[in-house]
This record gives sequence, structure tokens and C-alpha cells, in this order.
Amino acid sequence: MKRVLVSACLLGERVRYDGREKGSEHPVLQRWLTEGRVVKVCPEVEGGLPVPRPPAEKQADGRILMKTGADVTEAFTRGAAEALRLVNEHGLTVAVLKEGSPSCGSGFIYDGHFSRTQLPGQVGETTRLLRANGVKVFSELQWEAADAALTSAGD
Repeated sequence: MKRVLVSACLLGERVRYDGREKGSEHPVLQRWLTEGRVVKVCPEVEGGLPVPRPPAEKQADGRILMKTGADVTEAFTRGAAEALRLVNEHGLTVAVLKEGSPSCGSGFIYDGHFSRTQLPGQVGETTRLLRANGVKVFSELQWEAADAALTSAGD
């Protein structure tokens, strides 16, 4: 049975920067959970960042800075590497990650000025690394497309 990598915050875990979760009740996710297909990850926590923590955004030069100015690029890089390790360990080809995150964003991330301005087409560090290694990455707005990709990957 093919498994799928899913952001821990989408599974109801309180790992986001603000200590909240963004759990999803989507029927596709619920079915995956019932079927035992989900491998969870929070790249930011895996990279060593605490919960809660100041928000972070990717800068134009590629560094990832917290709102406080602290450079957390290395933690994001470690977290992305851990996500890739899980992908390789479990033979995963599909991931559903939290949109907008400087780790997990797949359709947009924020502009680095903490103004809530979105940069469409820009991706987070984990999404970049996973895609570079052949993983199809989707956001929580694309459960059906992710399910179709998982199904086409075969069991």
C-alpha cells in the first residue's frame, strides 16, 4: 500500500509557529488515516525549532528569518532533509504539506516582509527539496489531486 507524507499540523498536532494546529477533516485525509497511509512530518520541528516560535519567512536572498531577525535557514534545511529521509525510508512519492509555510508552501509563500503578502509560484524549503527528488507535493487545498497521484502511483 502506497503511503503519503502529510504535514503534522494538518493532522491536528500543535506544531505551527503560533502553537496552533490546522487539522483537516477532509474525507480523503480521513480515509488515508483509516487505511494507515499517512506518514507525518513537521519540518520546522524536525529541524529543531520550538513551539511556539516567532513566525519566519523566506527572504529574497534565500535566507529564512524569524520576525525577530534570527536566521533559521539551517533549521529549515535540516527539517527538509528529515522530510526527504522519511520519503526515502517509506518509498513515498506524494506529499500534502501546509500551504504558505516557508517550509511546506507549494503554491505560494509569504514575501519576507511579514506583511501577509503572498508570492504565488514560490515554494518552501521542504517542498523545493522533495520536488527536486521526484516527490509530487500538494497543499491542503488539493486533497483530491493528491489522492489521484497516490492512486496512479499504484499499490
